[in-house]
Amino acid sequence: MLLLAELSQDPLTLALLVGVAFTAGFIDAIAGGGGLLTIPALLTAGLPPHLVLGTNKLCATFGSATASLTFYRRKLFQPREWRNALLATAIGALLGATLAHWLPAAWLEKMLPIIVFACGVYLLLDKPRATTPSLQARIHKKRQWPQGLALGFYDGVAGPGTGAFWTVSSLLLYPLDLLRASGVARSMNFVSNAAALSVFIVSGQVAWLLGIGMGLALMAGALLGARTAIKGGNRFIRPVFILMVLALTARLVFQHWLG
Repeated sequence: MLLLAELSQDPLTLALLVGVAFTAGFIDAIAGGGGLLTIPALLTAGLPPHLVLGTNKLCATFGSATASLTFYRRKLFQPREWRNALLATAIGALLGATLAHWLPAAWLEKMLPIIVFACGVYLLLDKPRATTPSLQARIHKKRQWPQGLALGFYDGVAGPGTGAFWTVSSLLLYPLDLLRASGVARSMNFVSNAAALSVFIVSGQVAWLLGIGMGLALMAGALLGARTAIKGGNRFIRPVFILMVLALTARLVFQHWLG
């Protein structure tokens, strides 16, 4: 029945979903927040909420994989320096996605707009680093465990703003500039997306045809977005990041406080 439901979507709706996915991939590769577009679009298309979450994870995995690979190829992310964070993020996301249906998340939903907005304010007030930190600068590996477990768990449970949390927390914890912090965020996003997706697949909560179609469009947008971010550097990422944080805050306020 799911396959028939996917195929029954009219061409205009499918074209709009693909267009939304491409835009979301472009934005997500630069500043995060792609789910701000894809989740409402999937809900509007008529998918049940549980399928929306699983299908969105499939789309997001396509896009974050592309963006992560692009940053890696440009030597803006070194996996060896982040092994603890990669493992911790995967564990956290698996736990979060598994326990999502049993956790009382109402309080977290109320706090989300405040937390996301605080990330934007921090970046807005923080003075850009005068020099780019050295690639050899020490990355404290012990800090990666609590960071990865917490943010991976959150992405498995909910998801909105995960990229923003990774970017800002990495700026606070490590000697990174905004461009390299974005590379870390995209890579960790891929790990948590893939881990959470595996749980949704096991529970049969993925619309495959629609998810793969949107995922391919999201990949194309993510490739363009990552290249644009790397080319534009910190000066380009900063205003886009702040704008997306404000948009995400507005959506979360409307959804969880005013809705």
